Amino acid sequence: MSQKQLKRHDRSDIFIHWFNAVCWLLLLITGLALFSNPEIDPVGSGYPAFVRSLVGGGGNLLLIHVTLGFIWAGGLLLYIMINLKGALFFLKEVFVVSPARDIPWIIKKMVIMTVGPKPLGDNAKLPDQGYYNMGQKAFAQASVVGCIVIVVTGIIMFLSDRTLGAEATALVSWSVTLHYLAVGLVFAGLLVHIYMAAISPEERPGFLSMFTGHVPEGYAKHHHKIWYDKVKSDSGSES
Repeated sequence: MSQKQLKRHDRSDIFIHWFNAVCWLLLLITGLALFSNPEIDPVGSGYPAFVRSLVGGGGNLLLIHVTLGFIWAGGLLLYIMINLKGALFFLKEVFVVSPARDIPWIIKKMVIMTVGPKPLGDNAKLPDQGYYNMGQKAFAQASVVGCIVIVVTGIIMFLSDRTLGAEATALVSWSVTLHYLAVGLVFAGLLVHIYMAAISPEERPGFLSMFTGHVPEGYAKHHHKIWYDKVKSDSGSES
């Protein structure tokens, strides 16, 4: 017997999630190919040369990367304008942390993922979580901060040879450094996010909800009990 499904994501939330994923993939592909210094090339000199040959040179590659960046930033801005309520809900859920509940959750989760629940003994049960668990919050926090840094530094780099003069050399240099550091931070979190969301069997319903917008009631009760209780309470008060 199939479980009752609870609505978790609106269509705009699903769209912005996959829009973000596609833009990030394309920006990463083009961004890595922009490296021209073999001493700091993270993927080997053959990759940049190959990608540049596909698009007709480094100038075209840079143009593609910048265009993708503006499309990505514009899409995020449009989403906020269309669904401000959803964006504010996301930010509130992500940045409001309960030390008594969320810190023990992420510590226990890391122990369970690395060595199993045995060392925790009777304390292996994870604390109840809300709409997002602390692992999702940590990734989202890094992503929000990282993306703001990426957009701001990207704009500064874009303007560096257009409107900014020699007096902005230090600003541009720091922007380049922070740009790559922010990309590395978000990418590292993204790898964990992909594993937890798409590969880990117990989190599979959460991954599928980014296509359907719904999660099984049992999954919601087990993984997001605080949110589940609120949904049941709200539905009970409306009936």
